[in-house]
Amino acid sequence: MKQRNLVLLVIVASLGYFVDIYDLIIYNIVKKQSLADIGIVGDAFKQNETYLFNIQMTGMLLGGLLWGILGDKKGRLKVLFGSILLYSIANIANAYVVNVSQYALCRFIAGIGLAGELGAGVTLVVEVMDKKNRGYGTMIIVTFGALGAVAAYFISNSSGWQSAYITGGIMGLLLLAMRIGISESGMYKGLTESDVKRGDFMMLINDRQRLKKYLACIGIGLPIWYVVGILINLGERFAALKVIDGDAIVTGKCVLYAYLGLSAGDLLSGLLSQLLQSRKKVVLLCLAFITIMVTYFIFTTSMTSGQFYFTCFLLGTSVGFWALFVTIAAEQFGTNLRSTVANTVPNFVRGAVVLITISFTYLQTYIGVNDAALWVGAVCVLLSLVSVLYVKETFSQDLNYFEID
Repeated sequence: MKQRNLVLLVIVASLGYFVDIYDLIIYNIVKKQSLADIGIVGDAFKQNETYLFNIQMTGMLLGGLLWGILGDKKGRLKVLFGSILLYSIANIANAYVVNVSQYALCRFIAGIGLAGELGAGVTLVVEVMDKKNRGYGTMIIVTFGALGAVAAYFISNSSGWQSAYITGGIMGLLLLAMRIGISESGMYKGLTESDVKRGDFMMLINDRQRLKKYLACIGIGLPIWYVVGILINLGERFAALKVIDGDAIVTGKCVLYAYLGLSAGDLLSGLLSQLLQSRKKVVLLCLAFITIMVTYFIFTTSMTSGQFYFTCFLLGTSVGFWALFVTIAAEQFGTNLRSTVANTVPNFVRGAVVLITISFTYLQTYIGVNDAALWVGAVCVLLSLVSVLYVKETFSQDLNYFEID
């Protein structure tokens, strides 16, 4: 691929992931205001805030399967732009909901659409870039993309929740105009000329070694959405036990600082990975940092509001290996399953937040908020550690090969 087209691809993929994160996070920032405006307050809000979030994540779980398989069968570019179109329309519609049922439908459809963006972009980039430098491409995509959460915070604060949803949808539609000049990867073109099976999800399940590797790829990312889904998205609950200066902690600000940290973490981990020429070593360093930060967050009993938000930033930085995590998954499998894996793995991790949230909610009834968070976090980090030790190092590995049934 020509240098100009490669640059355009990275730009489009980065902007796509920026809008993806914007639309993924916007609900958690505007949920209180938007639900209040349709009459959902008090206990009804507490019941529905997690329900709607889980509906969105369930949509992403199903969407990961849909777009991943289509990416291997029909092409990476079709998935990239089909997903953008779907979540853009869903988010514009979300601005006009008047009850929880309509809200849930919009979040579910948006979740399905959001599931295709990152996997398709990463798959394209790792297939067209030089094998020693492709880590820079995925680093740029995720580092810039994470700032979509920052944009979501400021836009929602300045324009209200309905305008925030509409803005996200319009940004997505504008991205479609940038598809001109982007071409499919040469590896995928070579795949279409062969008779090998493409996008066959059962190939991941029927082979024991392939299944273990696939499950390990999912396991690596669990701490990321444990931190985001529990410690950050439910930040107000933890703040009620810790913050001593009387300032109200706002979930939207927790998300803002966490994603600023996540963006910084993705940049640092990506650069460190290129310097060390290893994905696994950097993920292990991140897991150590996560352990330190989660322990500090849970066991610290008093903070000022400023300290609490700074801790959210550091928590976000500690889980800033999302780019590495998705890159590792994409690099573990052949061209005929790469899109399926690169789309399903991150979305299964996102979908796992439903189980993580349910586990946390169940445990906190018996052992309290802090202890429940500690035990759920310990399990997620342990599973990630075992997983990263299991998978092979893929830095600069040649990716032009097929998985044979």
